[in-house]
Amino acid sequence: MSKIVLITGASKGIGLALANKMLKKDLVVIGTSRNGEFNEIIAHKNFYSLKLDLSEQSSIDNALVTILKKFKHIDMLINNAGIGPDLDTNYPEKISFEKTFQVNVTGTVFFTESLIEIINFKGCIINISSEMGAISNCNRVDSVAYRMSKSALNMYTKILANRYKDTLRIASIHPGWVKTTIAVDNSINGNLTPEQSAANICDFIDSDFKSGVYWNTETNSALLW
Repeated sequence: MSKIVLITGASKGIGLALANKMLKKDLVVIGTSRNGEFNEIIAHKNFYSLKLDLSEQSSIDNALVTILKKFKHIDMLINNAGIGPDLDTNYPEKISFEKTFQVNVTGTVFFTESLIEIINFKGCIINISSEMGAISNCNRVDSVAYRMSKSALNMYTKILANRYKDTLRIASIHPGWVKTTIAVDNSINGNLTPEQSAANICDFIDSDFKSGVYWNTETNSALLW
C-alpha cells in the first residue's frame, strides 16, 4: 500500500513542488490550501485537495473531520504552510505580527496535535522552518515576526522529538533560499527553484536522519539552534 503524506500549503511554491515530487514516487498526497483550490491543477489519482486555513480554528476542525472520513492513518505530515508579511521590514507591526503567529505557530501546532494520533508508527513530522529562525546565527534586525515564528516552530520540533522519541521521526528543516512569492527578495534573488528545494527535502526525508535535528537541506548539514 502506498504511503500517505499530508502537505500543508501545497498550492504553490515549495509545497506544490513537494506534492508533485511525491506523487511521482507513487505516494498518496493530501495537499492543503486556504481555499481548497490550486494555482496549478494536479491531475493525479493519488492527489486529494483539502481546504485548510491555519489562522482559523474552525477550518482546522473541518479539515480534520474530512481527513478522518477518508483516511484511517497517514505516514507523514509536512508542515509547509507559512506566511511572512513582515519579511524585509525592520520593525514589527501588530496586525501582521499576530497573523504570522496564528499561521506559522498556533495553527500549525494545533493542526499537528489533532493529527498525531493517526500518524503511523515510525512516521514523520517535518516542519519547514528557516535558518532565519536560528537564534545563534541572528545578526540582523529585519523580519521580526517571521524570525520569531520560525524559532518557536523549532522549539516545537524539539518538544515533539522528546515526546515521541521512540515512535516518530521529527525534524525542522531549512529549505534553502527559494524563488517563491513569500517575499520580493526571494522571487528575485532566491538561488533555488521550488523543484530543487523539494528534491533536497525529499532526499533528507529518505535519509536515516536523527529525530530532533535542525537541518539545512541546501548545504546538507545541521544548523545551530
